[in-house]
Amino acid sequence: MVVLTIRNAHKRKYALICLCILGFIVYRYYGMPAGGRRMSRKVGLRANSSQFTLEGEPFRILGGSIHYFRVPRAYWRDRLMKMKACGINTLTTYVPWSLHQPERGVFNFHTQLDLVAYINLADELGLWVILRPGPYISSEVDLGGLPSWLLRDGSMRLRTTHPGFTEAVNTFFDKLIPKVLPLQFKKGGPIIAVQVENEYGSFAKDDSYMIFIKEALQSKGISELLLTSDYHNTLKSGGVDGAIRSVKLQKLNQRDIQDLNAIQPNSPTMVMDFWTGWYDVWGDLHHVLPPEDMLSAVREILRRGMSVNLYMFHGGSSFGFLSGARADPLYKALVPSYDYDAPLSEAGEYTPKYHLLRDLLSRYNRGGIFPDMPALHYRESYEPAIMYQHLSLWDALSFTEGPFKSPKPVSMENLPVNNGNGQSYGYTLYEATVTSGGLLKSGDNVRDRALVFIDRSYIGLFKRQSLELAVPDGKGQRTLSLLVENCGRVHQGRDLDKQHKGLVGDILLNNIPLRDFTIYSLDMKPSFIDSLYQAPWKSLPATPSFPGFFMGRMFAYGYPSDTFVKLLGWEKGVVFINGLNLGRYWSIGPQQALYLPGPFLNSGINQVIVFEEKEGDYKVNFEDTPDLGMAADI
Repeated sequence: MVVLTIRNAHKRKYALICLCILGFIVYRYYGMPAGGRRMSRKVGLRANSSQFTLEGEPFRILGGSIHYFRVPRAYWRDRLMKMKACGINTLTTYVPWSLHQPERGVFNFHTQLDLVAYINLADELGLWVILRPGPYISSEVDLGGLPSWLLRDGSMRLRTTHPGFTEAVNTFFDKLIPKVLPLQFKKGGPIIAVQVENEYGSFAKDDSYMIFIKEALQSKGISELLLTSDYHNTLKSGGVDGAIRSVKLQKLNQRDIQDLNAIQPNSPTMVMDFWTGWYDVWGDLHHVLPPEDMLSAVREILRRGMSVNLYMFHGGSSFGFLSGARADPLYKALVPSYDYDAPLSEAGEYTPKYHLLRDLLSRYNRGGIFPDMPALHYRESYEPAIMYQHLSLWDALSFTEGPFKSPKPVSMENLPVNNGNGQSYGYTLYEATVTSGGLLKSGDNVRDRALVFIDRSYIGLFKRQSLELAVPDGKGQRTLSLLVENCGRVHQGRDLDKQHKGLVGDILLNNIPLRDFTIYSLDMKPSFIDSLYQAPWKSLPATPSFPGFFMGRMFAYGYPSDTFVKLLGWEKGVVFINGLNLGRYWSIGPQQALYLPGPFLNSGINQVIVFEEKEGDYKVNFEDTPDLGMAADI
């Protein structure tokens, strides 16, 4: 009798194990979607009528953009949970080719750039995903997310079927697409749609290009719904057969929607990018969209039964040298903050827009209850970091890759650095010997700003609107130096092929081209900043030389909190915290404080390095409030 009881117990145990295995298989096959309903995974998102359907059921996309590359990985969950709590059901994100493939043959999908982990997190939190893999993304990033090494090809025509471009795209997609294939809806994942390129209608230089991108995605296994996204007046030229068109806008205009419906009647209407705010450029004001204006437009979009994606729901930060630039009407570089006046602030805080949206979307939730709003992270002011060591730019040159000799100027992209991939970001120093003074002309060949020195003494500045400079007379041979900064390649427009940086042509002294250059690449990469710890730093003198590096320490006790770096009395430069490039600062504003997330800090001592071009206060402040500058309505 005892033996029989034991055998029955074993049978029950094995039966339970088998049921668990069977349940797991059923779960993986049928899936559990973001709405919490079981459904098969055979059809996916469809656009065969005036309304989207997901596996045959009516479905409205309530999307929000949060870019994994603009949010510290430690905060991904926090930001997505806050978006979910607002009533958003779909995450949209771009994929920046330039970050994932910084050099030919070198790919990075780890840590901060672990796209698969980000999409899986969205799935875990019950969010669908619309993936926007480019290859061009715009998104206010340098060169629209295209890697600068493409420009080493003198015949390159970006965003066309030029062989050099299509081969590079295929190589990138060969690495990217296999990573996301298992994450598609029909394979049990959260990806319900994939965007083909981005706003190609405003570029439209090659009729075959969009077909190529679509086929490149599908041939590598993308099987979910495809869509394109354009401005209302370029919808036709930006679309491609087999992909549903969507529109970008900020103010809802009846004609914009009519244009879209005329091109694709009897299809769902999708506002793929409703701009919740706008980006900022140096020397301008901080752009904001009044909350009531945003709410009014979103309310009308929903009233009409349309789907919408809020760009941005949370902007985050363009850390380092990621920011792009505006070309029209004049060149203006973007600030590092990508706050965007979005519903979640740059530091992930709730704004009036968030609360208004949450209230509005609750009316479209079919009786469901939104998750609770996550608690906010603590922000803190820290004691200022006093700069106690100084390193002249000239003493740092021996830690660069090079120097390189060239009879003529060479652009950043064509320098023989980074394993033959050229220089992408930062500064480049060009030096030549002169034997007289006179009139120095840039010929508009400086991209984008250049500090000019004679024997390492500052004599003036070249920029796009300042093309001439007087060189003082002197005896014998002297060294003329130009420290050229890439302030950011334009992120959109028809001149992407012309975004070479550094010196892109001759510099004339008394109408004679300078020759025989010595060139130093100062890309300010982490490896370079790390190497500076071996440099001959000196105690901060009473009158330090500029440009130069300044070092100090900041103390954060306990678990570090978010803070904002403020550089009162400094002119223009770059801030590094524990070797990480936080971004540029510039006294002209509008942005006056750089967001420093707590996860970037150590408990205890933190190294602060400031590269300053012209003038410094020798103290770096850490405050608990942002300062994006004086605001102006869009």
